[in-house]
Amino acid sequence: MSRKRKNEPNKVLTDIRIEKAAAEGNSLAHVDGKVLFVSYSAPGDLADVEVVRQKSGYMQGRIAALKEVSPLREQPFCEHFGLCGGCKWQHLQYQEQLRQKQAQVRDNLERIGKVALPSDFPILGAEANRYYRNKLEFTFAVKRWLSNEEVGSGEAMSEADRQGLGFHLAGKFDKVLDLKHCWLQPEPSNEIRLFVKKTAQELGLTFYDVRARQGYMRNLMIRNTSAGQFMLVVIIGAEPTPAFETLMRRVAEAFPCITSLMYAVNTKTNDSMADLEMRLFAGEPFITMTMPAYRSDEAELKFRVGPKSFYQTNTAQAARLYRLAADFAQVRSDELVYDLYTGTGTIANYVARSVRKVIGIEYVEDAVRDARVNSDLNGISNAEFFAGDMAAVFNAGFVQEHGVPDVIITDPPREGMHEKVVECLMDDALFGQRLRRIVYVSCNSATQARDLQRMDAKYRVLRVAAVDMFPHTDHVESVVLLERRD
Repeated sequence: MSRKRKNEPNKVLTDIRIEKAAAEGNSLAHVDGKVLFVSYSAPGDLADVEVVRQKSGYMQGRIAALKEVSPLREQPFCEHFGLCGGCKWQHLQYQEQLRQKQAQVRDNLERIGKVALPSDFPILGAEANRYYRNKLEFTFAVKRWLSNEEVGSGEAMSEADRQGLGFHLAGKFDKVLDLKHCWLQPEPSNEIRLFVKKTAQELGLTFYDVRARQGYMRNLMIRNTSAGQFMLVVIIGAEPTPAFETLMRRVAEAFPCITSLMYAVNTKTNDSMADLEMRLFAGEPFITMTMPAYRSDEAELKFRVGPKSFYQTNTAQAARLYRLAADFAQVRSDELVYDLYTGTGTIANYVARSVRKVIGIEYVEDAVRDARVNSDLNGISNAEFFAGDMAAVFNAGFVQEHGVPDVIITDPPREGMHEKVVECLMDDALFGQRLRRIVYVSCNSATQARDLQRMDAKYRVLRVAAVDMFPHTDHVESVVLLERRD
């Protein structure tokens, strides 16, 4: 194939009917036997499509002219739609989003996992599909992304006008979209972000230049609880200055809802916060999330969340997800439950009051410490947590020492369960007839399907459900109940 010449116009395909939604905010069609992904399109659209990338197995395109508008479309509610890297399905009606997510889970489980599914299975949609997140992270930029109109105007811009605080544009590490209003987190999240930006500029605090690797203000993280507590973490590129301390004092005075005000110094070239020392400026080093208990006659659960803690970012849907997992597990008071990939022990502590004992395993030691703190906070004494690499910890010796579980709940990362973990679950000599049920929670139904296929000889799928944790995106959680075939 000849190489495309520089400045040669992209090919435009005419009268393309969009067939169905796909990943990463795309929908797809087929052209001459090849898959065509089209960004920001909707099933049912008829469009001329400009091909922006062509590979041996697929093409990537964007709408050049929309000729027929799909009845499944609706007007996006965010002014940043199409530029911001998130909420790429805003143009799809919410019920259609749920239908597409359901279809995504079905396709992966049937095609990859060879799982026989019922004709229908539930998907739990979000009651609130705006302002649903409890955590957002933002980036300071010395040079924000400029629109074509701004570039073409030729007007001189001040240094402050060029600065930005917001999200990275998709696929562009050095381009930050300066956010006016974000619909993901409840107020005063937007007010806090805009106040920090304006005050930092007034105090002369420089914004970060990712190319030059210099600048003072680097990142901002905002967490919140349903009770109205807020945590603000500011990441700076050097030790605190008097101007920075003034900024933090002004923020604390302007927003009494910030019950945890923290900062960290990052002199690295990357933005990872996991290895930074978090320093408390004012308030407590945590906020407290609450969740209804599994049993209606029990007190609500409390979870202390620090700046590095993992906690599901959709508080309301997390409660529904954990209830669904517990329902699938059919937990009983005489049973031993293992919670693999337990994180900060949210699922383990959620079911602990309903079982004899829970054992959680997690590779992040800080998360395990959080899990133990949360057990103590809720008066839970029958949960035990262990830190270490899952493939190394969860083995025959561990099970023989701590007991054969009646139920296993597993919630691995996107890459799914380690092959050795699957092999251990398949060990008849180890588990015998005792282990009857496995509940597999996943944020990636493709890797979940792969693992189910590996386990098919010993375990059959009884129930499936999906939970929409991230409205207006293509992401979906799937929950599967497995039972021993014998």
